[in-house]
Amino acid sequence: MQYKRILAIDYGDVRIGLAQSDLMQVIASPLDVIQNRDMDQSVQKIADIIAENDVETVVIGLPLNMDGTMGERAILTKQFAEKLQAAANVKIVLQDERLSSVEAEDLLIKANVRREKRKQMIDKVAACIILESYLNRKER
Repeated sequence: MQYKRILAIDYGDVRIGLAQSDLMQVIASPLDVIQNRDMDQSVQKIADIIAENDVETVVIGLPLNMDGTMGERAILTKQFAEKLQAAANVKIVLQDERLSSVEAEDLLIKANVRREKRKQMIDKVAACIILESYLNRKER
């Protein structure tokens, strides 16, 4: 049996947070933050990361509105997911990520991470929360 990783993405206008699982798909770890200056460049960079890290599934946080509807952020995230699917040819899963960034900031505050450092870490911690949520689902 060949094991592969799962990559999680917290997509944002300015930064994209990445987290990945171990090969057994049990543990989620923060990976990186990519500056999102151009969607196509970001897609290519992430496609390269997918190829380098033996990724079989990508979980992308879908920022739904609190009432469950799709707003502008969710539509942009879906467009990003479609471009990544075309570039990387991996399974893409859109995961409800309402409040993951709030939860990430709360975790960093509780860990006494200074404000300047939190800004650098929040996106990859949010991606880690998205991945943990996915890994903990009974049906994948």
